[in-house]
Amino acid sequence: MSRTQSTFQRLQTEGRKALIPFITAGDPDGELTVPLMHALVAGGANLIELGVPFSDPMADGPTIQRASERALAKGMSLARVFGIVREFRKNDAITPVVLMGYANPIEAMGFAVFAEAAKEAGVDGVLVVDYPPEECAEFTACVRAAGLDQIFLLAPTSSEQRFRDVALAGSGYLYYVSIKGVTGAAHLDFDEIARRIPRIRAVAGMPVGVGFGIRDAESAKKIGALADAVVIGSRIVEEIEASPRAQVCTNVETFMRGIRTALDELAGVPS
Repeated sequence: MSRTQSTFQRLQTEGRKALIPFITAGDPDGELTVPLMHALVAGGANLIELGVPFSDPMADGPTIQRASERALAKGMSLARVFGIVREFRKNDAITPVVLMGYANPIEAMGFAVFAEAAKEAGVDGVLVVDYPPEECAEFTACVRAAGLDQIFLLAPTSSEQRFRDVALAGSGYLYYVSIKGVTGAAHLDFDEIARRIPRIRAVAGMPVGVGFGIRDAESAKKIGALADAVVIGSRIVEEIEASPRAQVCTNVETFMRGIRTALDELAGVPS
């Protein structure tokens, strides 16, 4: 059982929901990424999605695009992302880390080399935005051989056949994109999410996390009542962007604690 799967199993036993924050590796700079990851965990994160910065993202809104630009301008690369995860693992052997990004840097490195390097660094899974299951069989084989989870996206427009496809190809959890748009967009349709999540669970048989458009404790709690995990990215990146460097870890941890408290209220966990 992978670290990701055991985390979800433990949370299910406890009646709690997973909190999955996203940050971009190298934003605001490479030296702060590991401290930020530890701050996320201290604030209540159960799993971290660590963004691999890319120059031409297709699913990221302006906030995360700016984070990638800042990281790339300071020399962040896929190889350096592995170094960040290795450093994080020196003090945290429990929290799963999923790399989230795009195909180009992986293809430039080579599938097998990437998968083995990720495993060696302590990565638990990968989510490649522009790899649908029918177009990445070779990559999936390398990821599985390395013992990593491959997480796929589902959209509001996904069919039940797509649910089956990602269930067969993926593992760990599924990421349901709650809106038709890019990261950071608003206008969550909670009724539609409530209709879709049980159907996905019934077909896929694995935990479902919901992301895009979750910005505060109220929206996180509403999503947590429907899904197995809440994914928050743009709002955290905004906090990083707006905070003085000396305060960024404290501010991010404080923000996370508010979300964690709201989610734990669903299970009656005292704050």
